[in-house]
Amino acid sequence: MLSFTGGRIFLVPGPTDMRKSYDGLSGVVRDRLGTDPQSRDLCVFCNRARNRLKVLLHDESGAWVLAKRLDVGTFAWPGESAAGARIEYDEHRLLLLLRGFDAERITPRRWARRKAG
Repeated sequence: MLSFTGGRIFLVPGPTDMRKSYDGLSGVVRDRLGTDPQSRDLCVFCNRARNRLKVLLHDESGAWVLAKRLDVGTFAWPGESAAGARIEYDEHRLLLLLRGFDAERITPRRWARRKAG
């Protein structure tokens, strides 16, 4: 079963060459994010046209590279101006991004869940 628990989620701002795979994306993680690519962190990359994403994830047995291509439209992606920043997302913001929302403009609201029972 594929599971993404245990790590943080980082977006790599600006465009990334989508011809890169395991080793190339690992180098981008080391160089641009300054983190260990073999940690359990999810690292998300986008192309210049903002219509393709790749996700790099290492688990206990090896590396995963997942890809998504949009048929129509673009992803809301941080540009070159954020290139020096480390952008960390939570799983809810990542799901918003993957479903076509601009997660930066949607502000989470505070609310309390009722206790069951």
